[in-house]
Amino acid sequence: MRRDHFQPALLIAAAIFAGTVGWSGHVLLLPVALTFPILWARAQTRSVAALVSAGYFLAASRGLPQGVATFYSSDLWPGLLLWLCASASFVGVHALLWTKGSGTRPLRYFVAAALMAVPPFGVTGWAHPVTGAGVLFPGWGWWGLAAITAGLMGLVTRMWPAVAIAFAGFWLWSAAFWTDPKLPEGWRGVDLQMGSSLGRDTSMQRHRDLIATVKDRGTGQTIVLPESALGFWTPTVERLWIGALWRTDASVVAGAAVVDADGYDNVLVVLSAAGSEILYRERMPVPGSMWQPWRSWRRETGGARAHFFANPTAAVSNHKVAPLICYEQLVIWPVLQSMLSDPDLIVAVGNGWWTSGTSIVAIQRASATAWAKLFAKPIVLSFNT
Repeated sequence: MRRDHFQPALLIAAAIFAGTVGWSGHVLLLPVALTFPILWARAQTRSVAALVSAGYFLAASRGLPQGVATFYSSDLWPGLLLWLCASASFVGVHALLWTKGSGTRPLRYFVAAALMAVPPFGVTGWAHPVTGAGVLFPGWGWWGLAAITAGLMGLVTRMWPAVAIAFAGFWLWSAAFWTDPKLPEGWRGVDLQMGSSLGRDTSMQRHRDLIATVKDRGTGQTIVLPESALGFWTPTVERLWIGALWRTDASVVAGAAVVDADGYDNVLVVLSAAGSEILYRERMPVPGSMWQPWRSWRRETGGARAHFFANPTAAVSNHKVAPLICYEQLVIWPVLQSMLSDPDLIVAVGNGWWTSGTSIVAIQRASATAWAKLFAKPIVLSFNT
């Protein structure tokens, strides 16, 4: 193989490796994703930079085609198409901002990283290398975010070996003394294995089974159930749960859907014997399957609403909570917006039945855990598979 072909092939292969390993669902492997800016910077042409970006992103999101096929009970082709479409913003931004000039490269990479962290490009800003800050700088908070941002800019300069060695040192130190984030006192997350029936089976028996599960977890606690656990939020469901919690001191935080004539909100509801309220409306539902903005452009109804920068925190008893529902654990701005309010804990829920055979739920857990470690926040996790 000629040298001018060998180097691009090596860069693309390395980018695929970084995306695969960094986003394998193991939190301590997240810093492998920091290899990407080095490879992007070493590309000799814009087309190679685009291929490096595509290799990294497609490898990191490799579970999407199978997940979409499972969700829609279809073959792989719709999932493959969505997979490629989702990569367009990441590849386009990094290809457009790539430059041969080493002088402006750090600033250009910073702009690319910033664009992929916030809407509109950040809507599909998965696999962002900045997520590794929670592993490298646990407890550093905003200073840790600043440190990894400066380091990412350093990785695209000629000084990248020194920056990489420094990052490796922080990584080894963190791995040697790593502990998972604490579970907040008085809180308990419940993982379910109810598959696609969760949220779709709206029978009274299903609600009674969930109520029994809550009561089995003990009293005097706040029990967290996964996304969609309550199905459609109706007055009947509300009365059933409040009645079941009568004469108990337990509270329940659970996912539900609030439907109206125009569409629906994916929400978290808090329930106790004293009553209920909608705690949180999802800021970023899954694009395509849930959030379908083209419906409003065509004056059609349906689909989930996106409350992009609304309700970053919510109050549960005496706690300020940062809620993250499913897809919000994969993108950047929801958690950072929540952290601006300095919450007491993070509540991360999901309904990942459709991800069977992929690492998507593991990646969600790893990402949420990394952010909790960066900002030294307790975290409650609750997923259905």
